[in-house]
Amino acid sequence: MFMLKSWTGGIAMLLALSGGVHAEMTVSQSNDPTAAIGMNLTALLGQERAALGAVKGTRLTAIVTSPAPKTRSKSKNKAIGYDTAWLANQSAPTGGPEFECLAKALYFEARGEGIKGQAAVAEVILNRVDSPRFPASVCGVVNQSNSRGCQFSFMCDGAAERIGDKSAWTVAGKIARAMIEGAPRRLTDGATYFHTPAVRPAWSRRFDRTAEIGQHIFYRPPLKTALN
Repeated sequence: MFMLKSWTGGIAMLLALSGGVHAEMTVSQSNDPTAAIGMNLTALLGQERAALGAVKGTRLTAIVTSPAPKTRSKSKNKAIGYDTAWLANQSAPTGGPEFECLAKALYFEARGEGIKGQAAVAEVILNRVDSPRFPASVCGVVNQSNSRGCQFSFMCDGAAERIGDKSAWTVAGKIARAMIEGAPRRLTDGATYFHTPAVRPAWSRRFDRTAEIGQHIFYRPPLKTALN
């Protein structure tokens, strides 16, 4: 009898130990982070597959296709041709005193230079207006003079300022109006001086040469730095 109880107790103890080991193993597996991640990942992939299956093919293509790169408008960056086609599209050659002063300067100083050459001279005059070194108006710049003479030769040559060539006046007037109304100044790179190749003034050796258009060479003062 004692043997039977001992054998039964042993079996019960083995079963209890077996259950305890199984319980410990089960708890250990449930706290394994890699096991949890694997289960969650599998669930997420299943949900994603189901969601993608519900999206229409055209919409899915749009989602996975990279957007086309944006391109800048060529019309805004296109350089002005300064040709007869450009001139024909400009406003009528009329305006106030500032227009009159600029148109006369182009007519008497540069009418033989063509459209581009006259536009370049107009840039110089308007660049001077913007510079603190010169008068702050077109008429002030054109009429400026000092002990050495006038800034523009036609103002001091003694000849009467008569408009004898109506066609040339129309060209100069249209260019003057376009420039006053804000046409971009991209021909002379900020020049405030110019001269013809027939002369070589002393100041031209100290200034930065920016362009040569027609019978004019254009300059701007050298940029000053902390080392100058």
